[in-house]
Amino acid sequence: MTIRKSLWLPLALGLTLSGMTHATDPTAPTSSDPNLWLENIDGTQQLDWVKQQNAQTVTKYADSAGFKQLDARILEVLDSNARIPMVSKIGDHFYNFWRDKDHPKGLWRRTTLDEYRKDQPAWETVIDLDALAKAENENWVWHGADCLKPDYQRCLIALSRGGADASVVREFDLPGKQFVKNGFELPEAKSNVTWMDKDHLYVATDFGPGSMTTSSYPRIVKAWQRGTPLSSAITVYEAKNDDMSVSAMRDNTPGFERDFVTRQIAFYDSETFVRGKDGKLTRIDVPDDANTDVHREWLLIEPRSDWSVGGKTYKSGSLLAANFDGYMAGKRELTVLFEPTDSTALDGYSWTRHQLILNVMDNVVNRLEVLTPGPGEWKRSGLGGAPKLSTIAAAGIDADTSDDYFLTVTGFLQPTTLYYGTLGQGEAQAIKHSPSFFDASKYVVSQHFATSKDGTPVPYFEIAPKDLKADGTNPTLQYGYGGFEISLQPSYSGSVGRAWLEKGGVYVIANIRGGGEYGPRWHKAALKANRLRAYEDFAAVSQDLFARKITSPAHLGAMGGSNGGLLMGNMLTLYPQLYGAIVSQVALLDMQRYTHLSAGASWIAEYGDPDKPAEWAWIKTFSPYTNAKAGQKYPPVLFTTSTRDDRVGPVHARKMAAKLQQLGYDASFYENIEGGHGAAADNKQSAYMNALAYTYIWEHVK
Repeated sequence: MTIRKSLWLPLALGLTLSGMTHATDPTAPTSSDPNLWLENIDGTQQLDWVKQQNAQTVTKYADSAGFKQLDARILEVLDSNARIPMVSKIGDHFYNFWRDKDHPKGLWRRTTLDEYRKDQPAWETVIDLDALAKAENENWVWHGADCLKPDYQRCLIALSRGGADASVVREFDLPGKQFVKNGFELPEAKSNVTWMDKDHLYVATDFGPGSMTTSSYPRIVKAWQRGTPLSSAITVYEAKNDDMSVSAMRDNTPGFERDFVTRQIAFYDSETFVRGKDGKLTRIDVPDDANTDVHREWLLIEPRSDWSVGGKTYKSGSLLAANFDGYMAGKRELTVLFEPTDSTALDGYSWTRHQLILNVMDNVVNRLEVLTPGPGEWKRSGLGGAPKLSTIAAAGIDADTSDDYFLTVTGFLQPTTLYYGTLGQGEAQAIKHSPSFFDASKYVVSQHFATSKDGTPVPYFEIAPKDLKADGTNPTLQYGYGGFEISLQPSYSGSVGRAWLEKGGVYVIANIRGGGEYGPRWHKAALKANRLRAYEDFAAVSQDLFARKITSPAHLGAMGGSNGGLLMGNMLTLYPQLYGAIVSQVALLDMQRYTHLSAGASWIAEYGDPDKPAEWAWIKTFSPYTNAKAGQKYPPVLFTTSTRDDRVGPVHARKMAAKLQQLGYDASFYENIEGGHGAAADNKQSAYMNALAYTYIWEHVK
């Protein structure tokens, strides 16, 4: 059972922090913001504005034969039946959620391991989401399943209307492949819901007025018994109004059954408690910013700040192990499983029945280690190898019963290969290969380091034609994110290959500060008042591309989404001279109002609180909506978003596009009515949104 803090907002049921749209803050001043009216997300006048903007953008960029061909070719990648169907083990079967041309909403299906090893497995459909959506006249989007172990007879199924984070939850009979009549059911809300046993759930949801935090997530978690109304559920814990959220869960590992309650104080700070049978809560005594993982007899701790305990100091970004019962009894005997260096960071880990797989990044390139628990130092060994500048990752398949694992290897020019193995029983065997969607033999991958404004080396990956001429005229697309300790690593994309590389373009991934490429220190270096460092890093990569004569401002485009969309907004307003065009996707942009829009208050730990004058003093330096002004040489910019994005919300993009247009700039806008924070509810929508973004950049920098 892993208790880990989210880096953005994951959509896995049971660890879900699902979004809900905030109404406009009625106390906010309106006179200084002529575009405040666009914050009414579903208003008729506002949606008419959206439709008008969409029509203009489609006419200009998505109405040509070339666009339609690219759209179709990207959809072919997304719908390909040759893709690897990634699976997870539930009971005796392996489950996969699958979308293709014939099943745009998707199938939740299962097969056996023997079948899965075959080139063409025989799949058994468990839920046909297209059929369900048609029968219920709802645009259902799959949000996951949480099945009760060890018998796996019942599951909780989460479904979203149109792709929003908010979900409805229904109980499902897995052997019978049908929803349970009069079973557990929750209406659409931001919910954290997990099994206690077959007749009880832990539920954190919208219980009515006062039950949600200012971040728009559940404030109260309750224990709910089958056959009783939700209103009679017993309160387990109440968080504070200004906390981020609360949740509870039961670890049903046989022999190690334990209940946990987590109070998410802020994005990176939380308290986790063990809940006794009498309901008493005992806090796991670790720093608030540490991640914890309880697996059988072991407690793993990831401190995000240097931590002194038991007479020793452990580095930020380390992974520490202790006996759980001993630790709860007051012992502080910790074993260091990983300690970061200047070039390394922990990318993740996964348990098997008897061992722990570590995924380590060294200058953003992976290696794997296998650790075997024992008294004192744990035994170490390597696991597999990967080609240069690629990504290798491994995860246990069933930590309760076996040391089996899946391993994937992928790279910018290397389609993913899936391996299956058992620790201690020789090398893993390749069982699935993703197809190639473009001719990779024409290109080469390289890694470079730019020097940022403060002297920090910033790594970036470049994918370019082998016969590239360094004459400064190559159309180049630079992508970045730079937030929430999320790393951008080598991975294969048929869409990038077809939409950009095949046209002769150069593709660049910038590993800027704010991300997790070098662990917590890389993230904290661009946190809050230091946010500008992320933008200085991205600019440094651009300038290094110019110095190397790969491209020039007229031929360089930039793209990013979500927090990366905020990055794009700042490259527009702070470094407009560096780019020929920019695409900002599902972005935060109005940093003065962001805490009052959708789930914005949950990210105060990342950006700061603009309602505090001392913090607004530095937040305003990276608020694109605030800083956009007349008389600048801004490059053309496209903002894309989704009406159903209840995480960041469409308001930011609407207002930014409107303001720039009012100032006389070339600003285009497209809002998908469906899609949530991913801006697409199915493969067809995803292909269209991607084709639009790539076409826009190419038209301006070719």
